This record gives sequence, structure tokens and C-alpha cells, in this order.
Amino acid sequence: MAESGEAIIRLENIVKRFGGAQALSGASLAVARGSIHGLVGQNGAGKSTLIKLIAGLHRADGGAVEIDGKVYDRLTPHLAEELGIHFIHQDRLLVPTFTVGEALFLGREPRIPGTPFLDRAAMRRRSAEILERYFGVSLPHSALIAELSAAEKQIVQITRALIADPKVLVFDEPTAALVRREADLLFQLIRRLSAEGVTILYISHYLGEIVDLCDTVTVLRNGRDVATLPVAETSAAEIGALMVNRDIGDLYPKSDVTPGEVILQVDDLALAGRYEAVSFSLRRGEVLGLTGLVGSGAKEVVRTLFGLDRPTGGTVSLKGERVFSADPAAATERRLALVPEDRRRDGVALDLSVTENTTLASLGSFSHGLIDRGAERRETEDLVQRLQIKTDGVDTLVKTLSGGNQQKVAIAKWLSRQSEIYLLDEPTVGVDIAAKVEIYRLIGELAERGAGVLVLSSDIEELLGVTDRLLVFFRGRVTRQFISSETSPDQVLADVTGASETLRHAG
Repeated sequence: MAESGEAIIRLENIVKRFGGAQALSGASLAVARGSIHGLVGQNGAGKSTLIKLIAGLHRADGGAVEIDGKVYDRLTPHLAEELGIHFIHQDRLLVPTFTVGEALFLGREPRIPGTPFLDRAAMRRRSAEILERYFGVSLPHSALIAELSAAEKQIVQITRALIADPKVLVFDEPTAALVRREADLLFQLIRRLSAEGVTILYISHYLGEIVDLCDTVTVLRNGRDVATLPVAETSAAEIGALMVNRDIGDLYPKSDVTPGEVILQVDDLALAGRYEAVSFSLRRGEVLGLTGLVGSGAKEVVRTLFGLDRPTGGTVSLKGERVFSADPAAATERRLALVPEDRRRDGVALDLSVTENTTLASLGSFSHGLIDRGAERRETEDLVQRLQIKTDGVDTLVKTLSGGNQQKVAIAKWLSRQSEIYLLDEPTVGVDIAAKVEIYRLIGELAERGAGVLVLSSDIEELLGVTDRLLVFFRGRVTRQFISSETSPDQVLADVTGASETLRHAG
């Protein structure tokens, strides 16, 4: 790990307001040259504002910004890049219709000397060198960004930055869309870049990543830095306690519920090319976990249950009645609810209010020719209080909320409809530790009131903490069932990656 030394980025007493809202109230950050520096905080703590200020997207209302020993009144995106600061964003800010080559060199395309023509040979040569050197892969120059996987899109983003010989790389929630193996490769790359002198600023809600990867961590809370600590001398629990200003106690508050009757029965379900012979049951009051690598079939099974994919074989029964959910509307009528992984695209309507989102799936309950706005508002206010949704009011647009609070609104929508089966797809991706605990408590409450809850997650510790049973998918099949309370993460990981299957064959 790098020793602390001269700061390449130094922010002192930064103040930033948006209208009447105070985003930063005297936050400071010093990132030592060549170090891997973690930045953590709850949603709304000020992380995004601080990063956008470094990127030149915001201007501070007060305080000092110093880059490489020089004070700047204001940064712009162009100036930030000139100073060697580049950003790897969670949302993969790449144009889907661009080719890999176009995305890599956008805005700094090399020209053939003495001509206005692009030097495509130089572009291919330079990108191929970096892709091979750092990733050991080759991406077709003509492939469209839209055709790439999440990991490949991230490789394009990082390669684009490396082409510019960066001094600082800022990673903003880089593992949110990656499976464990892809994340491990990313960590290897980050350590290598740090060893080569590149400074890393790493933002993540996954405190285990911070502890494993970073030299130093700065904790933000309510718009201020409350601690900057050497990671070797602290723990994830201590960092989490600083983030929420309290002892987070039991991270996985598990309800003691005895499961009842079978509410969902799946027998030999199949979707050609995706999964086959999938069978399992879900009982009232039970929390069932699904996990597997990308392409294992687990996500496709959840999509099928909600009518988004049409199965090619097998049966699904709800409360003993064989059904076929031809579309999400039919699934909703049968009191199934899906909280999707990509909440911003599929889970909430960003340009609608908290109230409009909350009652979107249950408008019939508030309408008798005309919508009863008073009843609609009372229902929303009750759910906002129950779920501890942080918002200025129920008329606030959802796009102004933090990621964790958007996720709670997505869940509130189905609570308003009083669904019986909840399909939760990566319910805590991109939310902070305090919001995660609240979502875990909510899962327990759903089980207590007799709902069946199916949780799909790539976070194995999370699944073992909140579920009763866990099914592992591997190459389109359910390969193992675990009793969550009797299982370790290592046991599950061996089955998720196929390691246990390899050992059985070897034996």
C-alpha cells in the first residue's frame, strides 16, 4: 500500500447549495499521490456533489479546490481532463450507437499528419496495446457499445482514460453491475495502476471493497467529512458506524417466521438457451434466495415468473392453481410484484412524483370514476413514513431522490397494491449501508405478514443473512439448495463458480 504523502487533490471546507438544499457544508478531502483513497457515505451525504465538483460539473459556493499544488477558482470538465483527472462512472456514460473505436477516442481522435483525416490505424494500434497490456483481451473496433456486456463497457471506459495517460482515476460505484469474478479482475487492475503511480479515488457502498482495496478512507455524513482513516487500522463495521452516526448493530435483521402453505410452485420450468428443468417452491412467510453468475439463468427465471419472458416448457402454480403469466399485467393481477435491478429505467418513473409512483400499480383502489387524491396522498404519506423515505414531500419528483430512496419508492409501489409474492432483483445494488438495513427489515416485515419473498442477488453474504433457503444456479440449472442459517459464503461461492462441481468430477 502507498504511504501517505503530498496530496494531488485537496478540497478544503467546500460549501455547495442547490436552492434551499445544503449539499455540502464544509467538506474536506485530501487524496495522497499514488494512493488508493476510498470515499464513503450514505446516499445524500454529499459524495456525488463532491465528485461532480472535481469533475468540473459543479462550482463550489465556498472553500478551496487545489489540484497538484495549484488552487483553482473553478474546474471545467475539459480542464479536469487536462489536469489528468478521469472518471469511471457507475452508469457507463457511453453512447450505445458508437463503435468501440469511436467511444475510445471521442473528442481526441488522432489525425494523419498534414490532413483532416482520422488516423484509424493509430487508433486501433493504441487501443489494442492498452487492452492487451492491462486486460489481456481484444475488443472488435467495430463492435457497438450496445452489444457489449457491463464488464466490457467498463473496460472501454477505463481504456479510454488510460489512452490519455491519467494522473488520477475516479471510480464511482464501479462494481455495481459486475459479478464477483469481474470485480476481482477490476481490483487487480486498480492495484496495478496504483503501483504504476496512478492515484485512485474509489467510491463504493460496498464497505468490504473499501477495506480490501484502499489505503485510506474518508467518511462523509450530512455534507461534511467526519473522519479520514488509514484502512489498515479500521474495520467495515467501524466505517459503517461513522456513516450513520450510530452502531448499525445486526446488519441482517432476520424475522423469526414459520413458513406456511406453498404459495408458488415451479416445476421443470424451461426457456430454450437460458435455463431448463428448474423446480422449486416458495411458502407464505418464506424468504427464498436465488444466486448465480451472469448467464446462469437465475435472472431469466425471475423475468419469466413476472411474464417478461415466455417459457418453452414446465409449469408455474400459484396457491395450487396452474397459471401462465403471459405479460406483467397478468402477473400483477395475480398479486405478483417485481422490483427490478435497474430501478431508474424499470422500477420508477423519474419525472413523476413520489405519490404518482407509489400508487401507479394500484390506481384502481383510489378511483371511482375520479381519483380520490386525498386517499392517494394519505396512502403515500403512510408508506413514506413506514419505509423512512427521505423526501421533501410526497409531491417531490422521484428523480431528485437518492438511489436508496428511489429503491424504497419502487418497493412502496407494490406495498400499496398489497402483493402476495415479491420478486426482488438485486434490491440493494447502489444503495448505502443504512438503506440496506432498512430494506432488509422491510423484507422481514413482508415475510411476517405472510407474503412470499424471492430475492435474487449476487451478494452472497446478503442472501445468507436475509433468506431462509438459497438456490444456486449454474449454467441454466439449479445445482444446489442451501439452508441459509447453516451455510457459509465460501460454500455458496464454490457452487456459484462451478468449483465444487469441478472437485466432484475430479474426485
